[in-house]
Amino acid sequence: MTPIPRRARRPLSPPAAALTQAASGGLSRRALLGTGLAAGTGLALTGCAPPEPPSGGAASLDLPTDLSDKEKILKWANWTAYLDMNGKETKSPTLEAFMQKTGIKVTYSEDVDDNDSYYAKVAPQLRAGQSIDRDIFTLTDWMASRVIRDQLCQPLELIQMPNVVSNLLQPLKDVSFDPGRTHSITWQSGFAGIGYNKEKVGRELKTLDDLWADDLKGRIVVLSEFRDTAGLVMQAQGVDIESGWGKAEFEKALDFIEGKIEDGYIRKVKGNSYMEDLTSGNAVAGITWSGDIFVLAYDTEDPNWTFTIPESGGTLWSDNMMVPITSTHRSNAQRLMDYYYDPAVAAQVAAWVNYVCPVDGAQAEMEKLDPDLAESPWIFPTAEFIADNNIQSFRVLDADEDIEFADLWSTKVMGN
Repeated sequence: MTPIPRRARRPLSPPAAALTQAASGGLSRRALLGTGLAAGTGLALTGCAPPEPPSGGAASLDLPTDLSDKEKILKWANWTAYLDMNGKETKSPTLEAFMQKTGIKVTYSEDVDDNDSYYAKVAPQLRAGQSIDRDIFTLTDWMASRVIRDQLCQPLELIQMPNVVSNLLQPLKDVSFDPGRTHSITWQSGFAGIGYNKEKVGRELKTLDDLWADDLKGRIVVLSEFRDTAGLVMQAQGVDIESGWGKAEFEKALDFIEGKIEDGYIRKVKGNSYMEDLTSGNAVAGITWSGDIFVLAYDTEDPNWTFTIPESGGTLWSDNMMVPITSTHRSNAQRLMDYYYDPAVAAQVAAWVNYVCPVDGAQAEMEKLDPDLAESPWIFPTAEFIADNNIQSFRVLDADEDIEFADLWSTKVMGN
């Protein structure tokens, strides 16, 4: 039975600004992509891409025996509020349909709160050849690049995934961090900007400076993904975050954030768990991810929850499904990935999560579910919507910068 899309999760207010080109080689849920979502739907996500992984890769590794034929099970690690759910229950209609169709029992876990913290937890086990008890994990492009580079995921057999081959938006089929999409498949994309409760705040928030009002002191949360939080602050400071900046500009943004923490404006710097502060009322606004706010509006039955892109700009990101190097259920994982690239299934997910859908044909299927959602720029952004506004990709960091900037962020911001 086709679930009714969560109409309350339709974009609750028009964007204060929309997006300039973001990346498909670096679209990360928390850092931007490097080519565009242009394909037949007219989506466009263009920009710079992360460096390509070294040649060789997992193809040269000894892969574990695939037990999918004997063991009809699959364990999937994902982010919070990132799959269709049946009301207040914890069951996903599309996932239930997959299990009925295939006989594969799927255990779905909201394990990923932050790219760095999740990677820090699982990478040592994967390097040691130990199971992490997951067959799919879902990470942002820049982290997916690291996972592929470090040979911690398995190659995919695209010949076994006809929906992916046919329906993955054309510009996402050959991203620089995973040429030919041999190790990763896009799950969803989205935006980072300002999320807030209009009734509790008492006004519209249009700029990043609006977050630092005295009456909001101690009631602001920001993301622990520095490519989003520092990226938005850098944009507000006049920096073109796609190119032409270095350590000095990054540290200036971090000093600003550190000051807002010390002065009591920022309550918490958190991963996906920032939603807890917004739900409880301990926070009423912050730097957030787009779809989360639409989820929050539905879950709290409060249409005052609003997401907007700051006038100075926002970020666009994408997350990717990968099979951990120690998984023994690769074929089961590939069947699930391919299932979610059926346009009708992808439309059902998009109707609930309100994130940018990477599946060609899903917009036509959305017309059947909810014509208004089919026109949503948060799910199917047009090239004009993107080009007319200042959404930028956080430029690709080289390996040394990645380490240095992560250390700076950890010391200056996460240590507070």
